[in-house]
Amino acid sequence: MTLRGRLTTAFLVVVLGPVLLGSIFVALTVTTVNRDRTAERLDRAATTVRTSVSAACRQLQTAADAVAVVPESDRAAVAGQLIARGLATGIDIGAPETTGPSCSANGRGALTAASVVGDTTIAASQTVDGMFLDRLSAASRTRVTLTGPNETGQTRRVAPEPGQPLPLTITVPTNRPTFLYAVLPALVLAAALAAVLVARWLARTTTRPLGDLAWAADRVADGDLDTRVPIPRPDELGRLAATFNRMTRELQAYVQALTASRDQLRGHLAILGETLSSTHDLQRILQVILRTALAATGARAGLVLLIDPVSGQLVPQCGVGLAGTWDLPDADLPKQRLPVGEGVLGGVAASGESRRGRGELATAEPPCLSYVAVPIRAPADAEDGPGTLGVLALYDRVGGDCFDDADLSTLRTFAGQAGVAVHNVRMHEEAQRLSLTDPLTGLWNYRYLRESLRREVERASRFGRMFTVLVLDLDHFKDVNDTYGHAAGDAVLSEFARRIRIGLREVDVAFRQGGEEFVVLLPETDAYGGAIVAERLGAAVRDRPVPIDPLRPDDMLIPVTVSIGVAVFPEHGAAAPQVLAAADAALYAAKRAGRDTYRLAEAADVTNSRVSPTVHEGNLDPQTAVPTGPRPPGHRHGR
Repeated sequence: MTLRGRLTTAFLVVVLGPVLLGSIFVALTVTTVNRDRTAERLDRAATTVRTSVSAACRQLQTAADAVAVVPESDRAAVAGQLIARGLATGIDIGAPETTGPSCSANGRGALTAASVVGDTTIAASQTVDGMFLDRLSAASRTRVTLTGPNETGQTRRVAPEPGQPLPLTITVPTNRPTFLYAVLPALVLAAALAAVLVARWLARTTTRPLGDLAWAADRVADGDLDTRVPIPRPDELGRLAATFNRMTRELQAYVQALTASRDQLRGHLAILGETLSSTHDLQRILQVILRTALAATGARAGLVLLIDPVSGQLVPQCGVGLAGTWDLPDADLPKQRLPVGEGVLGGVAASGESRRGRGELATAEPPCLSYVAVPIRAPADAEDGPGTLGVLALYDRVGGDCFDDADLSTLRTFAGQAGVAVHNVRMHEEAQRLSLTDPLTGLWNYRYLRESLRREVERASRFGRMFTVLVLDLDHFKDVNDTYGHAAGDAVLSEFARRIRIGLREVDVAFRQGGEEFVVLLPETDAYGGAIVAERLGAAVRDRPVPIDPLRPDDMLIPVTVSIGVAVFPEHGAAAPQVLAAADAALYAAKRAGRDTYRLAEAADVTNSRVSPTVHEGNLDPQTAVPTGPRPPGHRHGR
């Protein structure tokens, strides 16, 4: 059955049901009322008939008593007068076999009342004929007859009783409301016809907009988002049509926004792929990954943190849209630190499990209304296994809704890309470090030395600064190898490199140039500062012999000394090779001077030199190699 048929049937049931029930109720009510009224009428008529018959009996008794009280000679005359007055139809003086003064009905159809005076019985009688019954009928407003077998209509039998000896039947004509019974079916039929017409009209007007909605929904399902439904009336169906039209407009706008977002996401992914394949700049890669994740999930803000291998804390690398104390440039973000295991971000880093929710962040974390955070893991094929490298977190999805499972899955994808990028960059940095460092001592190698000197020359030339180069060579190192073996020689070189690192500033750089020869670069340092560093390094080697076995340092100690050549840019050369060559020449001068000392290179142009002549003219104690002249005014090395 169609919706129109169901609505029509429902309306007919709702309308015709009460009409039919009402008509039946009216008919039953009318019948009941008629029956009750007839019974009530019969009850009143029976009472009236009993009262009238009792009155007739009392009248007959009065007539008999009136005749009995007069003299015997006047009794006939009085009886005649009473009969004439209609008090009785007959008075019998001296009636035989009379039992007493009671009213009774004799077999001749008459009422009789008797009065006894001495031996004489006086009986007054009233003939029960048609006139008598008519009087009873007039008094009771019913039809009163003697009881018979052929009575019709509504009847009530009045049985003989004391004071009323007649067996009577009271009949009330049957009163059937024929007009009402004829009108009720006509009204029901008329109501049914009107209900059918109204039901069809309502069903048609109701289902037509629904049919239009179904047609429009099919068109929208086929992709035609320009379909609109006419609004017939401002009722519920009209509001439904208006809501459908608004829904299709919003859906059309959403599809357009989704298409634009998809195109934007494709562009971000293309940029991400190009960035991953074209650069090893970790900050740039993480920034692109973060912005792509923000565009893909609709988040307002985001943050990328990596675990510092040294401190074991989470260090922010880049952020977008952060609020509060986290609203900082990317250069200042690393100043913020989060312990692993504390708060939401620390918990994600410690457990390696993703989390999302509302308002559960620690006070040290970025403020937000909602968040989603996933761990950044190394690839499964990494040498150390898929360990946690950091955390990728997004905050406050645009629109106010919490992040859902789809956002969590998307963010895990970007976190996986970030993990691969971080691992690749670190592997690249490690490979680069290995290619630029000496495997035995851990110092930078000769290749990195040339690059560092070139950059430092460019920087010092641009800003009008100076720097110092120290060339160090272990004295008689060949004898160490020949006497104690190459393993002992390697131990001496490693220990010497360690002592060099300890004696330098963070900005100073140490290199192994080859064999037992080392180079130290001292930025922002003049000749006087270089001399102090040279003396300190020489003392650090001279004063403590090197143990062959670090676990048993007292078994065998190897005394070692070092010769050092010092050169300053730009006094001793305008280019890196010249400065390095000047320092190397000063080294050989120190060796010729007896070793275990240092020498300052001769200035290439003394007129441009900012070094005190007392230094490079050799005003040094040959035993201590400490400058004995006044401190030069250009000293910069604060040691």
